Amino acid sequence: MIFLIAGESHTGKTLLAQKLLELYHYPYISLDHLKMGFLKGIFPKPFEVDEDIKIAKFLYPIIRSIIKTNLENNQNLILEGIYLYPKYINLLKEEFKSKIKHLNLLFSKEYILKNYELIYEKESVIEKRLVSEKVILNELIKDHLKLKEECLKYQCNFLEFKENYELEFEKALIFFN
Repeated sequence: MIFLIAGESHTGKTLLAQKLLELYHYPYISLDHLKMGFLKGIFPKPFEVDEDIKIAKFLYPIIRSIIKTNLENNQNLILEGIYLYPKYINLLKEEFKSKIKHLNLLFSKEYILKNYELIYEKESVIEKRLVSEKVILNELIKDHLKLKEECLKYQCNFLEFKENYELEFEKALIFFN
């Protein structure tokens, strides 16, 4: 089985991947690590660090090939990252059907308004961030609303945090059970 964990920044994708790794002992790949490998290991750089759409397009055929190779070898895998846009998840779902479980994580507008500071206080729970990427409140809300619309458009599963992050996070673990 391939688990795809997608969603907006700071929603707990890496935390969820870590919890699933501990639960299932599946290997996991962070798309941020893959991105940084390309940025630090290839010259000229195929993209800049903040070119999310370009990065997603660049990574898609690589992600697809990784998934295909794992499935050909009957291997399990957890892939997580912001670059798994609903459009690409939809293509993967069509190709690999029941061999993929996917979930997008996002915050509701109300959750962001109530917990804006807390979101950034918890940003280094799993990975230490050298530089905080604090997004302007209205931009953060806009990004999460856009992702929700995309999930609905492409019929991608999503978990929208609305009130209590810890309790609602448990739903993500149950989803992959």
